[in-house]
Amino acid sequence: MDYSTTTTATSSVEKLPGTPADLEEGKSKEASASVSPADLAGQLEQTPTMRRKARLQFATLCCSIFVAGWNDGTLGPMLPRLQEVYNVGYTTVSFLFIISCVGAISGSCIYLYVTERFRYGVVVVNASFVMMIAYSIEAALVPFPVYIAVYFLIGLGSSFLNAGSSAFLANVSGGKASTRFGMLHGAYGLGAMASPLVSTQFASATHWSYVYLIHIGILVVTATMQILAFRGQSQEDCARDVGVPPSALEPEPLVNRYKRVFKLPAVHLMALFTFVYVGTEVSIGSWIVTYVIKLRNGGPSSGYMSSGLFGGLMVGRLALLPFSKLVGERRVIFVYILAVIGCELVVWLVPSIIADGIAVAFVGFFLGPLMPILTNHAGRILPADLISGGVGWISCWGAAGAAVFPFITGALASKVGIEALNPMVVASMGVLFVIWACVPRSRKQIEG
Repeated sequence: MDYSTTTTATSSVEKLPGTPADLEEGKSKEASASVSPADLAGQLEQTPTMRRKARLQFATLCCSIFVAGWNDGTLGPMLPRLQEVYNVGYTTVSFLFIISCVGAISGSCIYLYVTERFRYGVVVVNASFVMMIAYSIEAALVPFPVYIAVYFLIGLGSSFLNAGSSAFLANVSGGKASTRFGMLHGAYGLGAMASPLVSTQFASATHWSYVYLIHIGILVVTATMQILAFRGQSQEDCARDVGVPPSALEPEPLVNRYKRVFKLPAVHLMALFTFVYVGTEVSIGSWIVTYVIKLRNGGPSSGYMSSGLFGGLMVGRLALLPFSKLVGERRVIFVYILAVIGCELVVWLVPSIIADGIAVAFVGFFLGPLMPILTNHAGRILPADLISGGVGWISCWGAAGAAVFPFITGALASKVGIEALNPMVVASMGVLFVIWACVPRSRKQIEG
């Protein structure tokens, strides 16, 4: 991809207010607000060094979001063991999700500030270290109140890694990276698929908490890549290193950008979509193992059902890319939502563990493309200078949904049984259908 900066020659003659030249300048400034750095590309050719740095940065983003997926996929197979070891019920163990939610919401509120104040490269590395500390505490087999409390740090760190990766890619691509977003979020699915394969083995082991040592090892690799790829720089400096020019807009006070982001209804609609979508996805991954054990007489290998879900998620994000482009990314979301509802009805109504396993994998397959499409769409329709803050806010609410919805599912399960999982998933998909119908189609609709 080629990138360029544009320069403007200035006249030595002083312009008078209201002249045609003045009006043209005003139009130019107004237009620049809707042009992303990636849209300015054209004349500045990337050097081989820039291309190598770009590949390293993208690999690091994938590794960061892999960690978020690994974290979300671990808990499902571990929940029955946690209930057994700590002698707690559905509602009590579900407080793990609430504490994680508080951390995630905290992250969503301060993401724009901390990345502006301390630089993106510093923030993501520290997010990885925060998660290492949390997993070190959990590996020590601490009392349940402490085990729950450190989930605040996990929610906080995970929200930065997840949101930071999506916001970074959206900012440098300007909504023109549907394939790269599919690969990025496919890395999340890979992490979420692989972690149940590991945690299922540890769930029945004597030293079950040692599973978190593997988490720490993955985070060490991730933090090392973040240090090498971003070198503690701001997002703008990282983008400049790979040939993406700085924004044509003048720097704006952080408070003003916060206000502008929060005044956009489209941002909150997409944040709500992410909240419900990720919450539904993680609810299935967290509770499907318990569902199969309780209602389908599943054995110790039931933990692999969660891997089937997230494996389908990963495959769907890559395999459905051509179909999404053929149908149109906006229209195809409705198709995928209806397909998920159909597959979920099979899980609900067909009392067969084999049929349920296949249907769960297809639930993940059709759920998979939704998040990459949404993030790419946000980069396309949001004003260029608000892409980073807007996508960061939107993505952080996914981490909050990953905490709230599993908690609600657990609370319902304690009252009416784990069979509450399926109607809740179907209802959530109906909500997503309505929200997506309300999301603006283009940047022009936002700018009025």
